[in-house]
Amino acid sequence: MTGKRLRIAVAGAGVIGQRHIDLASHSKACELAAIVDPAPAARDIAATARVPLLSTLAELFAREKPDGVIVATPNNLHLEHGLACISAGVPALIEKPLAETVEAAERLCAAAEAAKVPVLTGHHRQHSTIMAKAVEVVRSGRLGGIVAVVGTALYYKPDSYFDDAPWRRQPGGGPILINLIHEIGNLRALCGEIAAVQAIASNAVRGHEVEDSAAIGLRFINGALATFMLSDTAAGGRSWEQTSQEDKAFPTYPDEDCYIIAGTEASLAVPTMRLKRFGKNVERSWWTPLESDTIALDRADPLQRQLDNFCAVIRGEAAPVVTARDGLQNLRVIDAIKKAARGGAAVSLT
Repeated sequence: MTGKRLRIAVAGAGVIGQRHIDLASHSKACELAAIVDPAPAARDIAATARVPLLSTLAELFAREKPDGVIVATPNNLHLEHGLACISAGVPALIEKPLAETVEAAERLCAAAEAAKVPVLTGHHRQHSTIMAKAVEVVRSGRLGGIVAVVGTALYYKPDSYFDDAPWRRQPGGGPILINLIHEIGNLRALCGEIAAVQAIASNAVRGHEVEDSAAIGLRFINGALATFMLSDTAAGGRSWEQTSQEDKAFPTYPDEDCYIIAGTEASLAVPTMRLKRFGKNVERSWWTPLESDTIALDRADPLQRQLDNFCAVIRGEAAPVVTARDGLQNLRVIDAIKKAARGGAAVSLT
């Protein structure tokens, strides 16, 4: 495949699917082969992209076996569509969450490994240059031993968000599965594997079948603790989307952070990358003034970097940045958080 542009199809022409369609259409590494979506609205999208529109993956594979498929369909279809790609021997990048349930994700992983078909999970923040720099700082030891993390994702989703996709009001939707799973991927990259979780959830504002707010506690295997406050009905700007400046569709608040990672020697605020640390040869004490610094960043579109990695994996030139197994582990943590919220007790993952 070296030297030729790969042909990538996109299944699902919703909000995130359209981002993938646009990126594939303008990529140097690949070209958009087709769009798969039975919805009438997809016709105009396919016409604009000047590619065939198919109703099902079966129709796509009967017409052409593309080099890869990006699965951006609703969560409850990820298992079906992922298995269809695996059966056809076509590498797949499946949007997060990898599947609607842990059991479904386990089936996908097992099928992909048995067929030796690459399956990646679309946790695009793992391709962020901001996250890469934050992980580099943590792993360098500059913060000392990691003690605690404070995280937030506070924003207000308009009614149209739910009207456009009613499944978001029902089990299989909700901000824990749709949004918090991104944060779990970030926290695992920064602090390592999660040993146990606790959670309280509420649907008091929207009254949907799923939560609109949740308070989460996490304990990492290395002993570090984290708290995370999540709400999709809060007038706030402390979320990755609103602070990272990576998605231009969102307003940005460059003075805000969504993570504070505190170590024994220093703390790092992300994504502003403000570092507060003890100086050399001083007593570590709350009476000792901390020195301040800001770590420089090189910015890039994480979705573009994710597509580049997918193409490199198809060509056999790179390993997946986020494997299906990574997606499965993130889903296991989310499942534990949901169980903790329902039962009121800590849930162990080890």
